[in-house]
Amino acid sequence: IEEILGKLNSDVHEVHITGGLHPDWPWEYYVGMVRDIKKAFPQVDVKAFTAVEIDFFHKKFKMPIEEVLRQLYAAGLRTMPGGGAEVFSERVRKLLFNQKIGAKTWFDVHKTAHRLGIPSNATLLYGHIETYEERVMHMVKLREAQDETHGFLSFIPLAFQPGDTGIKPKNDFTSAIEDLKTIAISRLMLDNFPHIKAYWVMLTEEVASVALNFGADDMDGTVGGEKIAHDAGAISPMTMAKEKLIKIINDAGKIPVERDVYYNALTVNTDKVIGKIPYLNSVPFYEHFEQRQFKVLPIAPRRMGRLAAKGQIDAGLFSLMDYFSMEQDLQLMNYCIATRDQVKSVMLFSKEGWQGLNGRKIGIIDDTATSVRLLQVLLEKRYGVKAEFVRMHSSVNDLTPYDAVLLIGDEALKANKTGLPGFDLVFDLAREWYDWQKMPFVFAVWAHKRTMDADSTTELQEIIQQSLEQGENRLETIGAVHGAAISLTPKETAEYLQGFNYRLGERERAAIEIFKKLVEEVEVIP
Repeated sequence: IEEILGKLNSDVHEVHITGGLHPDWPWEYYVGMVRDIKKAFPQVDVKAFTAVEIDFFHKKFKMPIEEVLRQLYAAGLRTMPGGGAEVFSERVRKLLFNQKIGAKTWFDVHKTAHRLGIPSNATLLYGHIETYEERVMHMVKLREAQDETHGFLSFIPLAFQPGDTGIKPKNDFTSAIEDLKTIAISRLMLDNFPHIKAYWVMLTEEVASVALNFGADDMDGTVGGEKIAHDAGAISPMTMAKEKLIKIINDAGKIPVERDVYYNALTVNTDKVIGKIPYLNSVPFYEHFEQRQFKVLPIAPRRMGRLAAKGQIDAGLFSLMDYFSMEQDLQLMNYCIATRDQVKSVMLFSKEGWQGLNGRKIGIIDDTATSVRLLQVLLEKRYGVKAEFVRMHSSVNDLTPYDAVLLIGDEALKANKTGLPGFDLVFDLAREWYDWQKMPFVFAVWAHKRTMDADSTTELQEIIQQSLEQGENRLETIGAVHGAAISLTPKETAEYLQGFNYRLGERERAAIEIFKKLVEEVEVIP
């Protein structure tokens, strides 16, 4: 533990812990390891213990898997790595690692973690004795599990390092073509996984860089120390400097973004960045968006505001609350996302009616900056109710502690269609606002830095106008692919998009002023 703590500093955002199955360490050693890291470095997210290790703890210490995970979560564990999966083939397992857990136990552990609000990654170890069919079936099983739990953050194909295993000749590594094909097929097969990682430690930095154009969107980090792959014979460097990683990503034509364990953006390492809200409701702005001199970064509303406050977003479709907080630095444009009456994608799922929420706990999706304030205004100014707001992280969450849950964007659309188990009452916040104020509600506005030069400002205005005109002319079809990904029919998608106004008119400006005044009358919340 002292060795781990000695490697950490204020610049580290994530500690990834995995290891062997020690025969003598007591349970408190593992719990204490996590607790000590969080105590010494509260800003660090702990990703720890594969399904193999969790199953080992369950058997050795005679605790249910759920209790093992609950105690680790209480100590500070937030996500789990995907190791131990190898390949979900009983044939391969019996030949290569017959004492290791199989697919059933691996999935049992991860599904339990997801149910408790602990997201995880998934891996595939390829390039040994498995067949192509076994690789594909591995992905099919992961895809089916993700449809069930939605708890996997990333898929990481791991190229086998032959080393001294005797399974393959020592220098018989997978080829770059094989690695890139595997990344590409992973992206196509696992369209329900948010991220595909090109793990440079096993692929080498050169192949990982190319993989960013073959479906991968993550290379992992600088990696302060890695032993597993290198002990097995990996030929990549042991560490990589931040500046070199940024250059590799820039050279691949991508945007270098430092992230946290949940894939929330922390720092953008390039300029001329346009923020893109990655929800269906913004598709008319971005489907035909010509990047030209700009780079487009998909990012959740609240995170976009945080980056803009650091000067790292030059323009974008900003959450209204973030625009309020940066009004002196941002120039408002004539475009927005505003609802006429209902919205269908800013929804409160509740166990109680409005009055019954007084003093109750409401889970708030991490993405929101404006919708949470709209909820607060409705509760306090319309219904005379005060509730406790608790931020949930931006992945799977255990919803049992909450009396109501606020979801926005695509997550709200999906839950609005299927329902949220245990929350029988559903409120559309835009409909509530309209019934109260008889005004549209503006959720987001286009704005750019006041320091943007005149030529860039003119060009951006032209791009947005042309893109929106093309998008509005194709509302019947423009969001069909995006809609299908969240289980909406083409008709449902078109009806949803037709419920928005994308231009900032007099009524929208008046509605902004009304909301701004109401927000100033209620207590500031995080």
